[in-house]
Amino acid sequence: MSRDGHVRQDAPRPWDGRVSPEDRPPGVAPAVGKHGTGHLVSPPGSAVAVGSFPLDGGEWFARHEHGAHQLAWASDGVLAVRASGRTWVLPSTVALWIPAGTAHATGATGKALLRSLYFWPDRCPLRWREPQVVPVSGLLRELIGHLAQDPDALPADARHRAEQVVFDLLRPVSVTTVRAPMPADPRARRVAEALRHDPADNRTLAEWGAVVGASGRTLARAFVTGTGMAYGQWRTQLRLQAAMPLLAAGATVSSVARRVGYGSPSAFVAAFRRGVGVPPGAYFAPSDR
Repeated sequence: MSRDGHVRQDAPRPWDGRVSPEDRPPGVAPAVGKHGTGHLVSPPGSAVAVGSFPLDGGEWFARHEHGAHQLAWASDGVLAVRASGRTWVLPSTVALWIPAGTAHATGATGKALLRSLYFWPDRCPLRWREPQVVPVSGLLRELIGHLAQDPDALPADARHRAEQVVFDLLRPVSVTTVRAPMPADPRARRVAEALRHDPADNRTLAEWGAVVGASGRTLARAFVTGTGMAYGQWRTQLRLQAAMPLLAAGATVSSVARRVGYGSPSAFVAAFRRGVGVPPGAYFAPSDR
């Protein structure tokens, strides 16, 4: 992916179990200590490989791409993926399909076990061209663990049958990515950075203008120009983005609502449903499908 957010047009590189050291997300260190510490199960002739990588909180695999399709999933903890100009926060109930050749960065909000599936394109019936959120049911979770066994423990015919069931279980779910890009105007950026530090701050743009030296109208224009969203819409997106790791860590809806600036749990749930497409309980609750 180039720095303007576009996917490079050169052929995707084969995955070698390592990550690129270049262009890590701003403000975080690359997970260089994780190079070589993961475990990959990829028997000859299989259609699906399973990689397991322990991650510490705040660690990221720098931006990279694979020659295989990837289903990025954390069996324990909460995963975050940045790709195509968007960020996904993924509790263990959902995973993200990342098409081959899509540049992305992967990290964790706390200690996590990244257990990803890799699908060789010539043996994969799925043809999704964009990242897709996929629910992880109890059955899919068990199958991933089944396929993560050492090749000697699982005969080739049994592995093939399990892989076919995995393909059958992968169905995208309609959710919207939460985005809160930073504005370019330095005064609006100061406001945005302050709100990232404290999303519950309820000051108006006119009040922020007295702090950063601009009128409320000027700040409003700067947010629209720099983010493509009106200030109120941007602040809602920021609050939802701040709420997701808290919810994924098990915090109650009422406590999260207060921490990100909502006056009531019902107002927060309504905003979450509008912004994400499903209520918090449906996004973070375990799925039995």
